[in-house]
Amino acid sequence: MDTILNMKAFLATARSGSFSEAARQLSVAPSVVSKRVNQLEWQLRSRLLERTTRRVRLTEVGEQYLPTIRGIITEYDDLVAGSLRAPGELEGHIRVKSPAAITNLHLGKVFTDFQRAHPRVTLEVVLMDRSVNPIEEGFDVVLGLLPASFENVVEEALLPYPRIACASPKYLKARGEPKHPRDLANHDCLVFQPAGATWTFGSKRGPISVQVRPKFMSNDIQIIVEAAKDGGGIAVLSKLISKQARKEGTLVPVMTDFPLPDHWLKAFIPQSRVGLARVQALLAAVRAAFLPVPPWNLP
Repeated sequence: MDTILNMKAFLATARSGSFSEAARQLSVAPSVVSKRVNQLEWQLRSRLLERTTRRVRLTEVGEQYLPTIRGIITEYDDLVAGSLRAPGELEGHIRVKSPAAITNLHLGKVFTDFQRAHPRVTLEVVLMDRSVNPIEEGFDVVLGLLPASFENVVEEALLPYPRIACASPKYLKARGEPKHPRDLANHDCLVFQPAGATWTFGSKRGPISVQVRPKFMSNDIQIIVEAAKDGGGIAVLSKLISKQARKEGTLVPVMTDFPLPDHWLKAFIPQSRVGLARVQALLAAVRAAFLPVPPWNLP
């Protein structure tokens, strides 16, 4: 039991970067957290944390041990929860990484409704658009729209996520409307950084890929939307993200004869977590939230 407490103290300190904050989370004194981490380091015969006057950081060995220790504690907590819950009742913790924009627009309510329906499940939702290895960064579920592949991680396609190229009427009046993807070389392009500056369009003769020169680039898709509405250039946006602006007329589709292939919202789940009932129940809730009519097709 002491080893479990020591591991939990290490995880809390690694997550917060502070003995005092870890102590607050664990409801013990900072000296207790420090002592437990010291005991774990003695047990493992390795220095896991680098202490400074300002911050506590993982050593290289600590970074290597972190995913394994996190997995041990997760399995232990699941074991304890399984012995306490009522038959058929979901219980336990789910740590989820989710894309920021789609979560703010739609998935946030899915998560809160799911937690309300399953009060013995706790959720930690981290908004992040970049690709993430769930094993390395300690997630039970990673929801993503970008292609990725990780060892010992199961990939589940949840639903298509259609995209369009669009611009504001003000920009098109000033610069003209591109008729072909090759015309983008003469236009200002607004690029969502995680997706990259290579845009691929469909055509009767097959895919057409163009390397655009970003006039403006950001890792926040909402900033790209606002820049496009303000006449900053042409952007590739999902139908969901651009829906309101298109409805208001502040953005209009361009090059509709050259459709963009759908992205897919996918779940990336560590093999050790994919069989958990609460994880599968959450994925089912995400799928159900987009049926029978996806939100981008609603009036």
